[in-house]
Amino acid sequence: MELQGSEVDEIGIAAGLVWNYLTEKGPVTLSKLSREIDAPRDLVMQGVGWLARESKIEFHPGPRSKLVSLKTD
Repeated sequence: MELQGSEVDEIGIAAGLVWNYLTEKGPVTLSKLSREIDAPRDLVMQGVGWLARESKIEFHPGPRSKLVSLKTD
């Protein structure tokens, strides 16, 4: 199954929103991230996947659930 160009663009935009949010706010849970970003949850999660695939983010254990943050080199 191949994604249409506009779908890929939407995921890329969502990845940018995730990137900007993490830059401003720092580590956050996935559930809070999906609530805070003004986009459908599935699209936000696809953006997270995009950034994870590019090794731009990392996951950490949190008190109750995992946290996601930008990767520091």
